Amino acid sequence: MTKRIIVDPITRIEGHLRIEVIVDESNTIVDAFSSSTLWRGLEKIIVGRDPRDAGFIAQRICGVCTYSHYKAGIVAVEDALGIKPPLNAQMVRSLMNISLFLHDHIVHFYTLHGLDWCDITSALKADPAKAAKEAYKYAKIPLCAGENELLAVQKRVGDFVQQGALGPFQNAYWGHRTYRFSPEQNLIVLSHYLKLLEVQREVAKMMAIFGAKQPHPQSLTVGGVTSVMDILDPSRLGEWKSKFEMVADFVYRAYWADLVMAAQVYASEPSVAQTGCGVKNFLSHAEMQVGENEYLYSTGIVKNGDLSKLYDLDENLIAEEVTNSWYKYENTDKVALHPYDGQTTPDYTGFDDGVSIGPDGKEIPTKNLKHDGKYSWIKSPRYDGEPMEVGPLATVVVGLAAKNPYITPVAQEFLKQTGLPVEALFTTLGRTAARCIEARVLCDYGLKAFDTLVENLKVDTRTCAPYSIDESKEYKGRYIGNVPRGMLSHWVRIKGGKVENYQAVVPSTWNAGPRDSQGKKGPYEMSLIGTKVADITKPLEIIRHIHSFDPCIACAVHIMDTKGAELSQYKIAPSFARI
Repeated sequence: MTKRIIVDPITRIEGHLRIEVIVDESNTIVDAFSSSTLWRGLEKIIVGRDPRDAGFIAQRICGVCTYSHYKAGIVAVEDALGIKPPLNAQMVRSLMNISLFLHDHIVHFYTLHGLDWCDITSALKADPAKAAKEAYKYAKIPLCAGENELLAVQKRVGDFVQQGALGPFQNAYWGHRTYRFSPEQNLIVLSHYLKLLEVQREVAKMMAIFGAKQPHPQSLTVGGVTSVMDILDPSRLGEWKSKFEMVADFVYRAYWADLVMAAQVYASEPSVAQTGCGVKNFLSHAEMQVGENEYLYSTGIVKNGDLSKLYDLDENLIAEEVTNSWYKYENTDKVALHPYDGQTTPDYTGFDDGVSIGPDGKEIPTKNLKHDGKYSWIKSPRYDGEPMEVGPLATVVVGLAAKNPYITPVAQEFLKQTGLPVEALFTTLGRTAARCIEARVLCDYGLKAFDTLVENLKVDTRTCAPYSIDESKEYKGRYIGNVPRGMLSHWVRIKGGKVENYQAVVPSTWNAGPRDSQGKKGPYEMSLIGTKVADITKPLEIIRHIHSFDPCIACAVHIMDTKGAELSQYKIAPSFARI
């Protein structure tokens, strides 16, 4: 007899996400459904605006990956109008991008995903002296892992426990049988968790140096950047570099060390080391420019997990379906539309009455997704009709297939240190590690962009190209690139000097979208299939899989009336919250 487990909302993410799974008699997941229950967005607001406004409005799609959408909106318009920014502007944009990636990845692992691996209550039982020795197994000079430092961390968190004020550590599945770290290893990760609170403040300042503020920087414009005085000030350049080096130190001595430790310890946990990657088609795009025509990431497609073949990307094969999304396509018989022709027309069909497993393990009445109909506000992007995973794992997999000179040695170093085969990448453990590999690549090679900027400033101080548009012509253009959560694309049509249509196809749409007209599930749903849930009242395995994608659901759903008029009201009734 099968049972339904609902996790709603998934917490420690951006936005509103509901996951429903069906488990069999052995508590193995046999079916899964990913649903966004939030309907919001900004694409419609951009329509009718001056193209130069697109980036500023688009960055409000999300409060986390603001720079990603900001840059995408600016570059899409530049592509449409044929405007090429000066090299100085390109490099400054790259320095801001590096800042964003480093901030996103370290915050994701510790603040959002780390508690899926680290048992905080276990850390309180650790021997700080033993933990200090343990840290040397994973780093030559461990960070914040001396005996006295660990003792102070233990006391600090222990005081919270005694007061009954666990704060961010409240209501977790402490003691879950799939946790694998020893008490000492948990204490090491906990120490780095707290250190991150200081580090993330400094990496946010890196963005603000050239962006004026963070989040929602203000220094990009169609044609280049406006932070001229900061670019020409050696002290400001030096400030960015010194903060980069400080963040890189944290990545090398804490983040990388913890992921190596996790990979070795969790290699024996089937729920993360054998499952979590059901869709083995990967899509990635060149990003992180470090020279005139030099990028740290590669463009390409890997199919069926075959690293021996790399396929070229044909952007004409990108399309979005809404068969099982709460939208409909009008005036067309096409099942899927290319983003240039995208539509966002709501078609909400609601929930069904049913039952699911409650917190006590017994069935309770709930409102359930319509498994045979529409069930999400997220669309279903497809490449040539196939679901694709995007994100750091795709970056690493495509990089290996492309024999990328930056990604390949770092990925190989990780596999060598952990003793894992390359096949281990195709798991939730591998996806989590890939984000760290991506961060290491930035730390190893990111200063190439800084050096390119400094050298070019000696002979060229231009930071912006002129804006030119013929209002009698029609234009179309796009940005395609990689952002912290994977491949992002913005598509714009311009007519009469104004934006005529605008669509964003974001990483969490690629990964979180529902099944399509052929019944093919997306990466979130497929990542869960085959996972055995140790305790159906505490489905940590589900949360661990989904967190590995770093969901940004606010990015993945888009619609709002341009005049502020109410379109419809929908009351979404969640079941019960699990973290």
